[in-house]
Amino acid sequence: MRDVVFVLMPNVVLLDVAGPADAFRSADRKVPGSYRPRFVAPLPSVTASVGLTLGALEPLPEELAPGALLVLTGIAGAGTDPHEPATRRAIAWLRSGAAAGAELLCVCTGSVLAAHAGLLAGRECTTHHEHIEELRRVEPRARVLENRIFVQDGPVTTSAGVTAGLDLALHVIGQQLGPHVAAEVARVLVVYLRRAGTDPALSPWVMHRNHLHPAVHRVQDAVIRDPAAAWSSAQLAAVACTGARNLTRLFAEHARCSPLDYVQLIRFAFAKQLVTESRLDLERVAARAGFGSAQHLRRVWARWERRPPSAFRAAADPPRPAQ
Repeated sequence: MRDVVFVLMPNVVLLDVAGPADAFRSADRKVPGSYRPRFVAPLPSVTASVGLTLGALEPLPEELAPGALLVLTGIAGAGTDPHEPATRRAIAWLRSGAAAGAELLCVCTGSVLAAHAGLLAGRECTTHHEHIEELRRVEPRARVLENRIFVQDGPVTTSAGVTAGLDLALHVIGQQLGPHVAAEVARVLVVYLRRAGTDPALSPWVMHRNHLHPAVHRVQDAVIRDPAAAWSSAQLAAVACTGARNLTRLFAEHARCSPLDYVQLIRFAFAKQLVTESRLDLERVAARAGFGSAQHLRRVWARWERRPPSAFRAAADPPRPAQ
């Protein structure tokens, strides 16, 4: 169970809170006991930018549990005034080290609040496009990136704000609970599962999922849950509750690939994960991922990855001291 601690400031943008909070709530429904939202503030109640008053808020805690997620949400307005009493208290709390050990997530101008507390020094970061220059002024030691949905630098992730906070939450859920859980949460929230420009490539786990067709999603969910199953056209069609020819048509229209191509893609992604994170030989990797042999895995691998499996195994193995 991870605490997800939202820090709410006066004039808070509700979507900065509600989007990520609902994503973590949905993830906890998928994986019970994974997240526990908490809402804290430097004041007992705050009024949001839309005029809604939020009360019975927890005070800023003396410390956070190890592994907690600390979410700094944005405020509406021209800028963040560090001399405003509530803001001054929040900055002092952040500087006190009370959040040490937590993973910091900044939504919109939450990045500026973190910058005032010195938490972005030397890091890559971003914020809402209207506050990029403010962030640069507040923390000149940071490398502020424009036109990014979110930027991750170690234990600190910053986002462009508003709906980008939802992308940030889905990214964190995918890292912590797996890409299949993030995809299921995105489908529950009826949003696309997007990736940030800082990612090296589009993850195979989320390719072909920017659609809203329930039968196609149902098949994709089943394949992700068990890539090594003996999937045939008939079995995939049974999951979708339709005929094999109709499922092929639905996949072409909505996922832009065939059902069996999708199976191969997910098996490749699973195999790549095993190659990178385990010491299994390639024959056992192939068997666990659903391929008939290591040679079969290599043929499919070459469709999506230029470098051979051995390159990923070498990159994952730490250097050994000389004997």
